[in-house]
Amino acid sequence: MNLLEMYDYLLRARRDLWAALEAAPDEVLSRPLLGGERLHCIKDLVFHIASVEDFWLHEDILCSAPVLMNMPALRDTTGGPEYAGFALQTLLDYWKAVERGTRAYLAALTEAELKRVLSPHDDPARRYTVSGILWHVMLHEVRHTAQIAVLLRNQGIKPPALDLLWYLPG
Repeated sequence: MNLLEMYDYLLRARRDLWAALEAAPDEVLSRPLLGGERLHCIKDLVFHIASVEDFWLHEDILCSAPVLMNMPALRDTTGGPEYAGFALQTLLDYWKAVERGTRAYLAALTEAELKRVLSPHDDPARRYTVSGILWHVMLHEVRHTAQIAVLLRNQGIKPPALDLLWYLPG
């Protein structure tokens, strides 16, 4: 599987996850279910998944302003835990805007770009290939969407089947 196939899988799995989240009661999505420093509820995870993709792509790979800066409702947030009070649609609108940027970038992706080495803005001593960062972002999403699925199940809500197997052709 290559990066474009992986991202296509994520796009299709996201639609199913988003539909499940939209059908879930807001109180479940906002309920503090996690004891972490920044991520307490499902909405915090939704924001986190989108922002990781946004910041790695825009800030580090493209050296441009993150999509978040164009989202007035979210622009001044700190990364959590603070998203329980936001409408799910606001968070999904942000994720969809990030996705549009990623899709445009991936449509023009070249082998040379995949091999380009860069340092993250917050840790200039580290060096990563663009390919490595993109794989990190995609696997990061898989891990956190699985976490969301478990949290939904623990709240009595049947999550969508997000395994790659369900999205393979044939």
